[in-house]
Amino acid sequence: MSSKTMPPFIASNLAVDFINTQFGVGAERRECLDDDGSVLAWLQRAGVLSENPGNPPAGIVTLARELRENMRDLIILAKQGRAADPAVVNHVLERGCPMEKIEWEPAEAVFVKKVYKRNMESESLLQPVAWALVQLLTEEDLQLVKECEAPDCILLFHDQTKSHRRRWCSMASCGNRMKAAAHRARKKTG
Repeated sequence: MSSKTMPPFIASNLAVDFINTQFGVGAERRECLDDDGSVLAWLQRAGVLSENPGNPPAGIVTLARELRENMRDLIILAKQGRAADPAVVNHVLERGCPMEKIEWEPAEAVFVKKVYKRNMESESLLQPVAWALVQLLTEEDLQLVKECEAPDCILLFHDQTKSHRRRWCSMASCGNRMKAAAHRARKKTG
């Protein structure tokens, strides 16, 4: 993943940040998930893949893109009070379900619950992202998941501001562009 295709982490939510792996404005759209290795690189940058799995599972990019589109559809349609088919999300959740085990911790002389990835297949690696979507859809106010108000931006974000009046994916990019455009428009008419 080159620096030109580094995705923004501006959404304040793992699932929404994953959806934002396709980003950019207007003709400058970028695809961050362009090969199997880029998916692992994103998962590592997002902090959900601490161990180095070595070579990425073949085809993980295809599943990741399908998952991303399914997640976007689920959020957008749920905000409209409509349902979408969660087939891809459910597939990842079912096949990637982590294993839970109890293990003796000799230092504290107690049993502790440990969670392990089932394997290093695509579904196990993408499971934390699908789980973040489940939490977003079932435990959060979906009206706080918003689309950037810049007309040429496709990014979503989870508005966690106190007033819930955030308008742009990022003030540093779209916010400044929109404010500058509004200022120029006022100067022309004034």
